[in-house]
Amino acid sequence: MARPSADELAAATHHFIACRSVADPYNVFSYQQDALALLQTLFATHDTVIAVGGSGLYIQALCHGISPLPDPDPDLRRQLQHKLNTEGVESLRAMLRTLDPDYYHTVDLANGVRIQRAIEVTLTAGKPYSQLINQPSPSRPFRVETTVIDHPRDLLRQRIDRRVDQMMQLGLEQEARTLFPLRHLNALNTVGYKEFFALWQTSGSTPIPLTEAQRSQVADAIRLNTWHYAKKQLTWLKKYAPLLQSPSE
Repeated sequence: MARPSADELAAATHHFIACRSVADPYNVFSYQQDALALLQTLFATHDTVIAVGGSGLYIQALCHGISPLPDPDPDLRRQLQHKLNTEGVESLRAMLRTLDPDYYHTVDLANGVRIQRAIEVTLTAGKPYSQLINQPSPSRPFRVETTVIDHPRDLLRQRIDRRVDQMMQLGLEQEARTLFPLRHLNALNTVGYKEFFALWQTSGSTPIPLTEAQRSQVADAIRLNTWHYAKKQLTWLKKYAPLLQSPSE
């Protein structure tokens, strides 16, 4: 979803674009290992490498490192998964707010899988998830310079709205329809897919054709959820305030 166009991919060498199947398990620790191995290769022939994006946790992993977290007890995972499936994400939110209020205020509260993972790690390690992922790590063998693009909010909203319109025009609904049987995968628990999945799940196990009103409803939900995610990203990036640069329009 929303991957760079063929022209954009041809303009410069890209990495980690369409590199794995959605069915392949992948997490921030795997990404950290893969990215560092790639950087070692790239720095052999390049003085500068540009990383663009994305999730705050993945930025943290690349730039400063994240220590491996303990694997939860299988029974605990099953209990939390059952709670999520039967009581909804609200029940896990309440648990996380009590166990780790710091992470509660930064995590995407609509992402039940991520909330469940934080609870699993907290209960297994006996320490808040936020403390474990923010432990000091060895320095990187490269210098990190950070630029945060902080557009005016009204301009950011316009760009989000335009981007969602483009994705809808390019076939996002059909892409989500094709992936609907795999909706249980963590890789698909993302803005742009889950809004379609939520609507279809109310009508059974088959993704029914959408009316124009339903299609508009889904597009509005994607715009709103993308906006909320963008605001969370900006909040997280305030950690990098000393390096903040706001390019002029």
